[in-house]
Amino acid sequence: MEAASFSGVLSNTKLSGSNHLLNSDCKFSRSIPRSRYIACVSRHSSEGSNDVDKPSSKALVLSISDLNNTNNYSILKGSNLRKNVNLQTNCAVGVCTFGENVFESSRAHATEEKLGVLLLNLGGPETLNDVQPFLYNLFADPDIIRLPRLFKFLQRPLATLISVLRAPKSKEGYASIGGGSPLRKITDEQADAIRMALEAKNVHANVYVGMRYWYPFTEEAIEQIKRDRITKLVVLPLYPQFSISTTGSSIRVIQNIFRGDAYLSRLPVSVILSWYQRQGYIRSMADLIEKELGTFAKPEEVMIFFSAHGVPVSYVEDAGDPYKDQMEECIHLIMQELKARGIGNDHTLAYQSRVGPVQWLKPYTDEVLVELGQKGVKSLLAVPISFVSEHIETLEEIDMEYKELALESGIENWGRVPALNCTSSFITDLADAVVEALPSAKALSSTSGDTAEESEYDPFRYLVKLFFGSILAFVLLLTPKVLLAFRNHLV
Repeated sequence: MEAASFSGVLSNTKLSGSNHLLNSDCKFSRSIPRSRYIACVSRHSSEGSNDVDKPSSKALVLSISDLNNTNNYSILKGSNLRKNVNLQTNCAVGVCTFGENVFESSRAHATEEKLGVLLLNLGGPETLNDVQPFLYNLFADPDIIRLPRLFKFLQRPLATLISVLRAPKSKEGYASIGGGSPLRKITDEQADAIRMALEAKNVHANVYVGMRYWYPFTEEAIEQIKRDRITKLVVLPLYPQFSISTTGSSIRVIQNIFRGDAYLSRLPVSVILSWYQRQGYIRSMADLIEKELGTFAKPEEVMIFFSAHGVPVSYVEDAGDPYKDQMEECIHLIMQELKARGIGNDHTLAYQSRVGPVQWLKPYTDEVLVELGQKGVKSLLAVPISFVSEHIETLEEIDMEYKELALESGIENWGRVPALNCTSSFITDLADAVVEALPSAKALSSTSGDTAEESEYDPFRYLVKLFFGSILAFVLLLTPKVLLAFRNHLV
C-alpha cells in the first residue's frame, strides 16, 4: 500500500496541542494545534450568501504567519460544515476572496519577483528495495502512529518493527504494479504542467516537488528554493481535502524549517490548505465520471461508488480533523454538478485502506462492495475521490483487490474513473489557485519560540518516564497476544 494507507496504525490516543514531530534527521519543535485545523471556507464574492450547492472558485488559503497565529482560525466541526461554508472571510484571518483587479495586479507584480510553487505529496518507493526504508519514514511520523507523550521514545523502534513486518506484503503489492510507485513520475509531470499553465497566464514561477516520506523530500525541495533565491512562495498540497495525516504533517515540517532559518522566515508564503470545493476541480471530476458512465451499456443504472482513503475515527472525533466533513461536502458538490448535467445516478461513499486494530471511518469499501452485490447492484463505477494521481491504492487496491471482490459479490459490470493526473482542466484550475493565493503571502516574521514542552523539560521526570515507559513497552511488545495482533493486523 501507498504511504497514506498506514495512517493511524496502533493509534487510539488523543492528540495533544503541541506534540513534537520527529523524523530521522530533524526535530520539529512546534506544530499546528490539532484542535484548530479547520478555517473558514471562502466563497466567491459573486455567489449568493446562502448558495451552498455550488462549488467555490476559491481554495482555502492561509499564509505561513496565519498558520502560526492560532487565534485566526474558525472551527467548523461535524455537521456544521455545510451550514457554515458561506461564512464571511477576509484577509485579516488569512482566508481571502479577491476581485479580478487584485488578480491583475498580482500578475503584474509577479513578473518583477522570483516566484516559487511547492507541490507537496506523500511519496512512494520507486523500487522494491525502497519499500522497507520508505515504510520506516512513514511510521516514524507521529501523525501516523500517535503515541502518548510518555512513550514518544518508542516512535523509532516501533517504526522499525512495523516496517520490517510490513515490508514483505507491501513488496508484493508494489511488484504487482510494476515494482514501484509511479507517484514521483506523475507528480513531476504535474509540476511541469502547472509551470506551463502559469506561463500561459504570464506568471513565471519555478515549481518544486517535496515528498513527505521519500525522495525528493520536502527538506530537499526547500533547500533548492533557498538556492534559487525565491522571493514569494505558494505551497500547494496535492490533497484536495485536508487531513492532519497528510497536509497537516507536511505543513508542520515546513513551519519548523522556516522558523529556524533567517532567510526563509522572511520569505512571503501562502499555503493552500484545501481546494476540494473549487469549481475547476469539481467540474474535472464530473467530466471523468460522465465519460466513464458512457462506457456502460445502461449508464443510468450504474451506481457511482466513491472510495476515499480512510483515517482513524480518533482523528475526527478527538483531534478535530476536517477530512470527513470535507469529503462529504466534496461528493455533494460533484453530484450537484452531475445533476445539473442531467445525470441522476445513485451514489455512495465508502473508505478504503484501513490498517491496524483501531476503528477507521466507516463504511468500509470492502464491506460495502459485498453489501451492494447482495442488494442486486449489477453495474458499479468506482471513483477514487481522494487521489489525484495513480498509485498503489488505485492500481492495486481498487483495480485488483476491490474489482475481484465486487465481481465475486455479484456485481457484473465494473468500471473505474482514472485519477486526474495531468487532465488539462484540472491543471489549469490548480494554476488559477496558485495565482489567487499570491496576494495573501506573508512572511513567518519570527525565528524564535520554543514550545512549552521544551521549556518545562525536567531531566529527572524524563528519566522516570523513560524507566517506567521501558518496562511497560517491554511487557506490551513481548506479550503473546500483542505479538499475534501485530502479525494479524500489520503483516
